[in-house]
Amino acid sequence: MNNETTTLISMKEAMKRVDHKLQALEAQFKELDLTKDNLIQKFEHHSKMLASQAAQDELWRAVLALKFTSMELNIIYSYVIEVLSRLHSCVLEKLPDLVRGLPTLASVLRRKVKNKRIQVVWESVLEECGLQEGDVTALCTFFIAHGNKAEHYSAKVRQMYIRDVTFMITNMVKNQALQDGLLRAVQLIEKGKTVMAPEEQKSSLKEFIPTVKN
Repeated sequence: MNNETTTLISMKEAMKRVDHKLQALEAQFKELDLTKDNLIQKFEHHSKMLASQAAQDELWRAVLALKFTSMELNIIYSYVIEVLSRLHSCVLEKLPDLVRGLPTLASVLRRKVKNKRIQVVWESVLEECGLQEGDVTALCTFFIAHGNKAEHYSAKVRQMYIRDVTFMITNMVKNQALQDGLLRAVQLIEKGKTVMAPEEQKSSLKEFIPTVKN
């Protein structure tokens, strides 16, 4: 075997070693990319969770800081409970076979997370009512915070006390999410949609949410 042949063999072996190292590096880079992507996803998820928690905390502070008189609170509560009751009844209308399994709006909100059929119907009802998830969160928060001390006023009684409830909400509610939710609730009810009687509303919303935020 001459020197040229020996050199050629040595070069091929060296190139194989280099190729193996490059493949190993490529695999390491791919693994690093996957790790990076996973970390980014976790970071984004964590950021969204923190932002969501901060928004919820701010919403609670806004709800608890409302300076409504008892009469004003009752009027707002009346719109809120009518909308929440309507959402529940609309879901049941679309899911008659699940009436017994969805006795309250709280049960709808809990089960829609794992039940695709309920989720689809829920989204359909929200769209029909012109509401968003954030609006429902705001209305539920208001209901939990003030439902135990407020009472329902009929439409006629509400008109006797306040002519322009939207103006009152716009002026007195500064939290945007809460303001939007309440304004949309008023708009929905003022369209003339039929709702349950007050007794049925309270029965439907009994034990609405199992825990109340302090």
